[in-house]
Amino acid sequence: MSGQPLGALGSALVPSALATRLEAHPDAQRAFRTARHTFIAGSRIDMQALATSLGVDRTSLFRWVGNRDQLLSEVLWSLAVPTLDAAGRDAARSGAGRIVDVLDHFTADLIEAPYFRVFLTREPARALRLLTTTDSDVQRRFVAVITALVAAEQQSGALDPAPLSAGELARLLVRISESFTYADLISGDRPDPERARAAFEYVLRP
Repeated sequence: MSGQPLGALGSALVPSALATRLEAHPDAQRAFRTARHTFIAGSRIDMQALATSLGVDRTSLFRWVGNRDQLLSEVLWSLAVPTLDAAGRDAARSGAGRIVDVLDHFTADLIEAPYFRVFLTREPARALRLLTTTDSDVQRRFVAVITALVAAEQQSGALDPAPLSAGELARLLVRISESFTYADLISGDRPDPERARAAFEYVLRP
């Protein structure tokens, strides 16, 4: 894992059908870029409006990028990639501190991103389903990244995740991240990155 950007690692470990099409299909790339721009602008991705803007029918659009949930999931992950990459670059070099830093950076950025909060407010049920369920490409990629981080620190001797496996500890940490990132939707509390960091440090304390 050494030297590999974290976002790219997640995409490689958990590939999606749409990601594969995007690599080889210029029309799919064009549709994806338009949808991503729409999302960042804080607007709803509407498949009919997207097809019209591209000058095609809905059947062609669905053939290129799949259904709306698939497209949204890929857009969401594409926005997570640069955040994870930056988190990996800025994090401590090793040990629990590195994992805490990555999780802290990622969670805080999600909490503070205006377009992301707009999406959560506008489509809360869909957002939670696409971001926090085991069928979600976004969550599975995030878990894969944190599992790889934990395993790397375990193999170097800088971290002992026992009695949990690397994957079990990663899933626990991701659930903690989700509980604070989506606190307003889950429990009505205010999302709080400082409390999230404290929770990560508590779980990973020596």
